[in-house]
Amino acid sequence: MQFCVFHVYSGKINMKINKSVKLILLLALLGAGLQACNRKKEQKAAVSQDTFNAGKATFVADESFSPIIEQEEYVYRSRYPDANPAFVYKTENQAVNMLLNDSVRVAILSRELDTAEQNIIKSRKLSVETIPFAVDAVTLIVNNASNDTTITVAELKRRLNGQGDLTKSIVFDNPNSSLVRYLKNFSGNKELKQSNIYALKSNTDVIKYVSEHPEATGIIGFSWLNNPVDALVPYVNKVKIVGVRDEASKQYPTGYFKPSQESLVLKQYPLSRGLYMINCSSKVGLAAGFATFLAGDVGQRIILKSGLLPDSIPPREINLKK
Repeated sequence: MQFCVFHVYSGKINMKINKSVKLILLLALLGAGLQACNRKKEQKAAVSQDTFNAGKATFVADESFSPIIEQEEYVYRSRYPDANPAFVYKTENQAVNMLLNDSVRVAILSRELDTAEQNIIKSRKLSVETIPFAVDAVTLIVNNASNDTTITVAELKRRLNGQGDLTKSIVFDNPNSSLVRYLKNFSGNKELKQSNIYALKSNTDVIKYVSEHPEATGIIGFSWLNNPVDALVPYVNKVKIVGVRDEASKQYPTGYFKPSQESLVLKQYPLSRGLYMINCSSKVGLAAGFATFLAGDVGQRIILKSGLLPDSIPPREINLKK
């Protein structure tokens, strides 16, 4: 009798053990299944995070070129609704520092990275791809009431070095901009701290200042004068572009030229700079997708329409009908 009782009791123990084992196995299977689902979700999220024409990626751009980059972004988003590029506009110094600090891996600048900067990027096992996409004109503007409608390269250099009429001011955007770097290299003056030379905050501020001061000469990027935002139109209408002559030019030593696509492509206008997209992402993601768009037919046509010179001029197709 005791043996039978013990046997039944033992069976109950075995039954309980079997149920526990089954429960543990079931929980393990569920856990493995959940992990697999999470991995798939993570993989899917990683893919959607940054693909050729979809997902998210952050770009830093020189604020001097925000008008043209905003146009490119608008068309790109309309063509690729799953793409979500985020553009951060900074001064050139800030943009380069963000790239070197690995805060971003794509920058839009008016210069290429130098050897030391490229080596910093490459030390992180990343590649540096430089894509030229446009040529911008460094543009001189004066108030409509001003008689200073032309200037020579030599005279501009003298004025940037504090020589000449000190009652006539020169204004440009902030001290850390690509434009200031360009002017320092152009003039040979590494300071630009003369009493009649002023750094403001932005190209918009320069246009507004010149529109209100007849004695001032402003220096800005050409894209700010083409299709300005509504709020800027009244100020743009109160300024005019100065013609520039390069007396050292072999082909055009006597001509005064204003910035245009023609004067840029013929190298008549002497104050120009290239625009570049620096891609250090080292993968076929959204950065590569936007770069392809920017350098492709549609992106270059947007540059053409803006008044800047495209890196590759899109061909015009003409259909002849009998």
